[in-house]
Amino acid sequence: MKIKTLSLYLFVLISTLSCAQDKNPINTKNTHQIIVPELNNPWGFVFLPDGSILINEKEGKIIHYTNNKKIEITGLPEIYVRGQGGLLDIALHPDFKNNGWIYFSYASPKGENKGGNTAIMRAKIKNNTLIDKQLLYKAEPNTTKGQHFGSRIVFDKNGYLFFTIGERGARDVNPQDLSRDGGKVYRLNDDGSIPKDNPFVNTKGAKKAIWSYGHRNPQGMELHPDTKEIWTHEHGPKGGDEINIIKKGKNYGWPVITYGKNYSGTSITDKTKQKGMEQPLHYWTPSIAPSGMAFINSKKYGDWNGSLLVGSLKFTYLDRCEIKNGKVVKEERLLDGIGRVRSIEQGPDGFIYVGVENLGIVKLIRE
Repeated sequence: MKIKTLSLYLFVLISTLSCAQDKNPINTKNTHQIIVPELNNPWGFVFLPDGSILINEKEGKIIHYTNNKKIEITGLPEIYVRGQGGLLDIALHPDFKNNGWIYFSYASPKGENKGGNTAIMRAKIKNNTLIDKQLLYKAEPNTTKGQHFGSRIVFDKNGYLFFTIGERGARDVNPQDLSRDGGKVYRLNDDGSIPKDNPFVNTKGAKKAIWSYGHRNPQGMELHPDTKEIWTHEHGPKGGDEINIIKKGKNYGWPVITYGKNYSGTSITDKTKQKGMEQPLHYWTPSIAPSGMAFINSKKYGDWNGSLLVGSLKFTYLDRCEIKNGKVVKEERLLDGIGRVRSIEQGPDGFIYVGVENLGIVKLIRE
């Protein structure tokens, strides 16, 4: 009994000290309204032109939430649900009103070897069923590892499709090798073809869809509303979560440089900088385990307009990052303790909506 009691005490102490390391102040002048209740893991969601919502549940369901009802969309491809893998992000084509294309990322078992890897598909919806399904990209090789699938989807101002794939737990193999998938940001045309001006189209052996490399596991990506740059955040190991501005052909350093350590506390590398590798705009130590990302581009929240919002899986809050002159100058906790924040979107009404595991989708309200 004494050993069990001591073990429990040590666990609580370590957990308390770990949580106490997060110094971001708590802003209590905000609350939320549950919009879509009883969701398990709303990994991604998007608003349709009529105000209804398409929601990706990681377990492998697309839900159309309309008129306060959940309608399950059928006809999905086979999905490899393991660890962090499953049905992931979802986005609309910029001209969705006219062409009806939706895009989604998922862990797919398609191809050789056991396991799965991240795939991008587009399809249309008719009678609550996916039709005209087109597989645009499938990362290789498959692996039974359950970590680091990525994957967020964003269209830029020119209609190019960007998406992320994590390094699938193969940090010393994938991120720095242009001939291998994983640990990359990719760019395609909307039909899945390779843009002629992608940075590595003329590099022998390189994956032609790669836009940038040296990433660990980006689970946040957003188009900046003013500069139109692609911003991402990605999971570090123990510490070293990063915010990056993604630039053509650039190397973001993982695992050659990092501000994080192994989960055991041992060093990955003694380098945080190296010539030819990009520095993050911001990094977190300790890790907040970021997921989901959105800019406030709305007058609904007063002087919060222009802030970057990042979900924290580890510490269960919404992190508001105030940006000035390209730097994060202030952070604070919103919706503190609400649960594991998985996804964030600004709705057509200008309000921020947040997908929270084991809760649902909530609307952020500033008091």
